[in-house]
Amino acid sequence: MKDFFKPLSLKMSNHQETVGLVLRFALSVALSYITWRALKEVIEPNRKERLEAEKRTKKLLERLGLSSAIKLSEHEVFVATNLVEPSSMPISWSDIGGLDDTISEIRRTVLLPLRRQKNTRVSSLVQPPKGVLLYGPPGCGKTMLAKALAKEADARFINLQLSTLTDKWYGESQKLAAAVFSLAEKIQPVIIFIDEIDAFLRVRDRGDHEVTAMMKAQFLSLWDGLISDNTSRIVVLGATNRPMDVDDAIRRRLPCTFCITFPNTPQRRMILQKILAKEELDDNVDLDALAEQTEGCSGADLQELCRKAAVRCYHRNCLDQESEDVVKMFEATADENELAAIAFEDFQAALPRNALPKIRTANSLVQYSQD
Repeated sequence: MKDFFKPLSLKMSNHQETVGLVLRFALSVALSYITWRALKEVIEPNRKERLEAEKRTKKLLERLGLSSAIKLSEHEVFVATNLVEPSSMPISWSDIGGLDDTISEIRRTVLLPLRRQKNTRVSSLVQPPKGVLLYGPPGCGKTMLAKALAKEADARFINLQLSTLTDKWYGESQKLAAAVFSLAEKIQPVIIFIDEIDAFLRVRDRGDHEVTAMMKAQFLSLWDGLISDNTSRIVVLGATNRPMDVDDAIRRRLPCTFCITFPNTPQRRMILQKILAKEELDDNVDLDALAEQTEGCSGADLQELCRKAAVRCYHRNCLDQESEDVVKMFEATADENELAAIAFEDFQAALPRNALPKIRTANSLVQYSQD
C-alpha cells in the first residue's frame, strides 16, 4: 500500500518545488524592479524635473502651433522650456521712451529682413544679421528693447538662461549647446536672446574650467554654421553692460551693435512722460524742469524717482488724516473716487542728493565711447 502512494507523493513534492521556484522567481523579479527604480532615482535625480519640462514644453508647443509639426530630442525638449510666447510680453515699442532712433534702426536692420517672405524676390544679401549686441550702462532699456523686439517680430523667441546649458554630467553641456541651434533650425525664424552675455561668453583664458571651455567652443562652432548659411533666419541677440568682457570671437559674431547710453534731456522728458502717462499730476509739475534736474539718470533711475514721488504723495495724503497713530494713519483710506495728485515738490524731495549719477555717467560715457 505504501508503495502505491509513493509515486503520488513524489509528484506532489515536485509540484510544490515548481510552485516554490515560480514564487521565488516572481519575488526576485519584483525585488529587482524595485531596486532598479530606486537606483534610477539615485542615478538620475533630475528625472522628475525632466518629465515636468516635457509637459511644459508640450503645452507651450501646442499654444504655438508646433506640437504636430516637429519632433524634439530629449535635449531639445529641455531647451524648449526657454521658449517665450510673444503675446505674453508686457512690453511694446510704445512703452519705451527716448530710444526712437534705436528702435527705427532695429526695425530696419533686424526685423525687416527677418520677417521677409521666403518667396519674395530680393537680393541674396537681404538677410537678418546672425548676431545683434545691445550694450551700454545698466538701467537704460536694453532688456526692454529685447522684449519689445520679441513682441513685434513674427518669430519665435528663446530666452536662453545660463542654467539651461549647465549640467553636472560630463558632456551634457555640449549636447545642450548643440540642442539650442538644432531646435532653432526646426522652429525658425527665431531669436535667441542671451541677457548678460558677458557672464556666459566672457573672455576665454587658461583658467577656464574644461567643461566651460568645451561648451563655449561648441557654441562658437555651431554659431559659425549659422553665419555660413544664408538661408537660415536665426538671430542671436545679446545684451550686456560690460562689452569689454565679451570674448573677441563672440563680438565678431555680433556684427550688428547698438550702444544704449544714458538719456539726454529731451529723452529724459519722454521717459518721464511715458512713466507718468496714467498718473494724476498737480498743475505745478514741470516735466521740462524735472528733466533738466535729473542729468545723469538712467531710465531705471527715473522710474525709481517717480515711484518715490508717488509714495511721498501718498504719505502726505495720509498725514492729512491728522492721525497720531502711524498704523491707523496708513490704514486710513480716502474717498475711492479721489486720487491724490503728485505735486512738483514730491519729485523735488525724491531727487538724489549726491553727485553719484553724474560721476557714473561721465565714466560710463568714456568707457563705452572708447569701446
